[in-house]
Amino acid sequence: MIIGVPSEIKVHEYRVGLVPASVQELVKHGHSVLIQSGAGVGIGISDDDYIKAGASIVGSAVDVFAQAEMVVKVKEPLAEERALLREDQLLFTYLHLAPDVPQTDDLLGSGAVCVAYETVTAANGSLPLLAPMSEVAGRMAIQAGAHCLEKANGGLGMLLGGVSGVEPAKITIIGGGVVGKNAAQMAAGLRADVTILDNNIDTLRALDSEFGGQVKTVFSNQYNLEASVLEADLVIGGVLIPGAAAPKLVTAEMIKAMKAGSAVVDVAIDQGGCFATSKATTHAEPTYIVDDVVHYCVANMPGAVARTSTFALNNATLPYVLQLANLGYKQALLANPHLLAGLNVMHGQLTNQSVGESQAKNFLDPLAALKAA
Repeated sequence: MIIGVPSEIKVHEYRVGLVPASVQELVKHGHSVLIQSGAGVGIGISDDDYIKAGASIVGSAVDVFAQAEMVVKVKEPLAEERALLREDQLLFTYLHLAPDVPQTDDLLGSGAVCVAYETVTAANGSLPLLAPMSEVAGRMAIQAGAHCLEKANGGLGMLLGGVSGVEPAKITIIGGGVVGKNAAQMAAGLRADVTILDNNIDTLRALDSEFGGQVKTVFSNQYNLEASVLEADLVIGGVLIPGAAAPKLVTAEMIKAMKAGSAVVDVAIDQGGCFATSKATTHAEPTYIVDDVVHYCVANMPGAVARTSTFALNNATLPYVLQLANLGYKQALLANPHLLAGLNVMHGQLTNQSVGESQAKNFLDPLAALKAA
């Protein structure tokens, strides 16, 4: 198979779909890999590094999309990239379609086969291709929140861990999944006062055991959520409904009632955000203020630590890239129901129920769509 990797073009996005080690594995299995010139420069990988691994270098994204049977990316294709997709071409990347109607419509119109990292599942029900970036984003959320609380950035002027004789900041983390646990690890390590909310009591028990009482665990209901948000100096939103738009758990009224100079970090912004006042921002302009509350809503947070993120993502995605390349997408999807869960769009058909419900669009069961093809 011919596999193509274009440069990412989202603002301040330096990650890349494949690293040289992944290229070498694909070439060893008899595949050809095309890399857009300069695709890895942002994380210190040169064209020569790719050539040594067995890749061919092409000059533009147009060349990549024109020649590749499978395109491997990191972020969702922007409009100019979507225009390059062709019928039956395979796209493997993060899509986050639920809040993004224009992207969904363009992918449906392209006739391409689109498999989304974020809806591929594992046998235990986890999301193995979302997990590494959730780890990064959870840890980064505390760094970003600490920055937001600095006075020069509109915050209260608080140090997360306080100092001797001065109280630490109160941090509320909504969601006890991968994002929430990693955020809590960072926050607790800085000696902040940390509360995690989740509506799964087994998750809370596991977190309580893991942290040994170092963080507070609270069952998430409307009363507890509002109380925890209003007393917090920093709120981290890390909720996830696989494939679907994030629920707006924190209302505009709750934001208005928060302390002036407090901050929120919406890690769920890729799926529309879990704060009613959230709107996607970029690394170039990461924050804005609503009702004296600093909002950090960068839609590609892990892109700020692109080298770490790229290698972590490749560790997870490479086995699936190999399956798709070795077997072809039809056989690979039929052979692996967990990879099949990643199929979001196929030949003009929407194949993800959560996206269909979020956008009030008709959808087809992915297995039925595959068999029809």
